Amino acid sequence: MFNDVEAPQPPKVFTTPLEIAANLRMLQESHDPLIITFHERSQRFQSYVVGVDRDNNILELDEMMPRDGERYLESGEPFRVEGFHDGVRIAWECNEGLTVVSSSEARFYRGALPTEVTYHQRRNAFRAALKLSQLVSVVLDGEKLKGAGEIRGKLLDVSATGCKLRFDGNIEDRLQLGQVYEKFSAGNPLGLTQTSVELRHLHFEERLNATFAGVRFHNVTGQMQRKIESFVYQLQREARRFDKDDY
Repeated sequence: MFNDVEAPQPPKVFTTPLEIAANLRMLQESHDPLIITFHERSQRFQSYVVGVDRDNNILELDEMMPRDGERYLESGEPFRVEGFHDGVRIAWECNEGLTVVSSSEARFYRGALPTEVTYHQRRNAFRAALKLSQLVSVVLDGEKLKGAGEIRGKLLDVSATGCKLRFDGNIEDRLQLGQVYEKFSAGNPLGLTQTSVELRHLHFEERLNATFAGVRFHNVTGQMQRKIESFVYQLQREARRFDKDDY
């Protein structure tokens, strides 16, 4: 069903300052969100890479959201940082304390560059894009959703492990990166109901007045997994047939 190039790739561990800085700069330039987790705590926090200085061995991270994670950082608790760039997971451990830097313009955290970074190509499943005329309606809801009422949007693409969604307007303040929402539904022909999804990406595009979200299916049943894979396979066949018709 899948090509060899789509097979799972083992993680790589980068240890040279050049490789480490290059990967962190990639996260910075793409403004990819980071998920921060403290070792003894279940809550997740969001941040961004805002500065990489290889010559002086300096890494700077943006102010954490929610802000209460800052007190764990100030007390010296070790934490893990995880970011995603085009399906690649980039992660590292931070066992040394960071310094809080505050000014009238910004608030951020400064410390040493990590000594090693894990680089893992996670996207090992065919990701099928839906035609604009065939976009599936989706509903996102759950106890962790901020504000009143469910959020309705459209399914842009889907793989066996997750999907990309589009919502009208800016809804970034209603969602939390890394949070699991237990009431995700997608209309026919996918036909998912009451599925749990974990929010992995979140970005508001002002030019389009739309919020784009990437979610990963969470604890799906075998029957539901087969339904998703069947839908992806159907889209894959249609895409191949469409490509063949172009010649």
